[in-house]
Amino acid sequence: MPEIDEMRRKVLISGAAAVAGIGLPLAATAAQSKQGAQHMNTITTKDGVQIFFKDWGPRNGQPIVFHHGWPLSADDWDTQMMFFAVNGFRVIAHDRRGHGRSSQVATGHDMDHYAADVAAVVEHLDLKNAIHIGHSTGGGEATRYVAQHGQKQGRVAKLVLISAVPPLMLKTAATPGGLPIEVLDGLRKELAASRAQFYLDFASGPFYGFNRPGAKVSQGVIQNWWRQGMMGGANAHYLGIKAFSETDFTEDLKAITVPTLVLHGDDDQIVPIANAALLSVKLLKNGALKVYEKFPHGMCTTHADVINADLLAFVKTGSVDAAKKAA
Repeated sequence: MPEIDEMRRKVLISGAAAVAGIGLPLAATAAQSKQGAQHMNTITTKDGVQIFFKDWGPRNGQPIVFHHGWPLSADDWDTQMMFFAVNGFRVIAHDRRGHGRSSQVATGHDMDHYAADVAAVVEHLDLKNAIHIGHSTGGGEATRYVAQHGQKQGRVAKLVLISAVPPLMLKTAATPGGLPIEVLDGLRKELAASRAQFYLDFASGPFYGFNRPGAKVSQGVIQNWWRQGMMGGANAHYLGIKAFSETDFTEDLKAITVPTLVLHGDDDQIVPIANAALLSVKLLKNGALKVYEKFPHGMCTTHADVINADLLAFVKTGSVDAAKKAA
């Protein structure tokens, strides 16, 4: 019947319009997602690894590159990055391969690859006259980068090592005060057995000194540490223990000529000061040491106001002599 045919025609037209109405936003969303992906802050290394980085602050400001600790991400530097961005600096922090938002790859979890990845980010952004600041494992990464890449290219102005692992964490004949291999094997065992619980215990205890009597414990800080750790790959973190503990940075430290400030807490339970900062500063040609009484390993978070002020003073003057007087 004509009436039924006409009704069918209208239904088909309205249905097609509805489908088109749904499809257009979906297509637009897909296009927007693709466009957004193209503008994500990532670079791809020569061996095909995607490295995520943050890049904040004025583009004409002096660059400060932050190197995070194990097993965290660039997010661990948020307090420092916001502080220095407000003070007119361009601030950059990357997620190490296998950590945070970077690729969870199977290989390259060693200091040579870590340093090369930093060099790739620096070259991509064409950073010059940069200050590099490394915490813990990131201190080792920054040390190797500056010694083997940055100075040769003239891109580095200054270096800061905070609670850093150099010159060598592992106990050897040359470093009798280092950590026995059994301690490091214990870390690997706990990580493999229950990474989630291990990370919770690590952040709740020695990392921030929350296991000390009278310590002011922050659940937010603990949860943020755990969140960052669980973002990364278990294999990268497992292999990273060898990278941060068994790499010898002695020759790297000797090769560094730029002004270098070494900061360390004397209550660091993760990287004890006697086998780290006290030895590193002796190997540096142009280094200064500042020791913080009763400060923990994670002092950039627990005592951010103190650390930020000292970093700003060094960054602005660039003077190791001034840092020595402040110490």
